[in-house]
Amino acid sequence: MRTLIIIPVLLFSLLLGVPSYSADFNKGLTAAQSGDWATALKEWKPLAEEGNAAAQNNLGLMYDNGWGVPQDYKESVYWYRLAVEQGYEVAQYNLGLMYEKGKGVPQDDKEAVRLYRLAAEQGYADAQGNLGVMYVFGKGVTKDFVYAHMWGNIALMNGNERGELVRGHVAEKMTSSQIEEAQLLARECIKKNYKGC
Repeated sequence: MRTLIIIPVLLFSLLLGVPSYSADFNKGLTAAQSGDWATALKEWKPLAEEGNAAAQNNLGLMYDNGWGVPQDYKESVYWYRLAVEQGYEVAQYNLGLMYEKGKGVPQDDKEAVRLYRLAAEQGYADAQGNLGVMYVFGKGVTKDFVYAHMWGNIALMNGNERGELVRGHVAEKMTSSQIEEAQLLARECIKKNYKGC
């Protein structure tokens, strides 16, 4: 009987006594927002090492930008990749930027597009905007103003201002029927939750 009482008490104390990941992550976030990178690193690194994708992405950003650590693109890519392997859309976008710019990895527009597309399919507006840009210039994909306009529309709808620039840039070079096609494709893409667009 005594064992039966101890188990619920032990479980209850474990639930209350173990600090949550989000508390540590949020402490790091608060520190980063105030420029206290040492505290952010102290809070995020253990979480990142334990597999927290958001913390891995944030370490990637710290090394990418030299925030509180020496700027190291290879270290940045390492942390982004760990988060990408977990399907974290922000890291997919950030690693896509690294490939597009050739920072810490060989420059590879096709890989950048692949990563942007993964993030775009999860509704990440910045990646949607960048996909539009890639279609405008034919970087990693065949140049296609209809798809550029489509991704620009979608990105803008999701709050990315670059989408408006993309859409405006290509609209001047498109026929009215191409614009209508792009708008139709955007509506269809939204209905499919951005998959296979």
